[in-house]
Amino acid sequence: MSREEFAIVLDFLPNGYPLEKKIIPIVQAVGEKSFVLLELVPRRGVVFEAGEKVYIGEGKRDKIYYILGRLNREKLTESGKNQLQDFIRKTIKEREKEFLDFFNKAEAINKRVHQIELLPGLGKKHMVEILKEREIKKFESFEDMKKRIPNLPDPEKVIEKRIFQELTNFERHNLFVK
Repeated sequence: MSREEFAIVLDFLPNGYPLEKKIIPIVQAVGEKSFVLLELVPRRGVVFEAGEKVYIGEGKRDKIYYILGRLNREKLTESGKNQLQDFIRKTIKEREKEFLDFFNKAEAINKRVHQIELLPGLGKKHMVEILKEREIKKFESFEDMKKRIPNLPDPEKVIEKRIFQELTNFERHNLFVK
């Protein structure tokens, strides 16, 4: 797995976390490519906007002093969660092909559970329909899926909910978050 080059700011806490003894400014961010939640320590005097893209790769970083580590999901602020949902929604639109590939290539996890069934709102019936349709012809877009499968919940929203779940709750099987 390659390291993240950029992160998207979810929230900026100039005085750090309330109730913690150390007052150290913290930037809550999400990795641009792999949806990893990060805690970043900013350079002195730098202010951040939610949704801002910051460089966290190797070498000199202009706004980030260092990466503190992974952000514990319990510490993610409410405004951070809202920003995270916006980022996920935007990413799914930008990388539609990548998420469409999930529907075209998803496999059974074991004899009883299929990856598609782990998506919120999709059960056995939808899974069977999706598998049947993709045998005939691979899906070309989310619109194509909606046309070919009656009563299918919006695939973009379903993926968005699943990614958000994987980032904010403990899930036994992660489909999109490493």
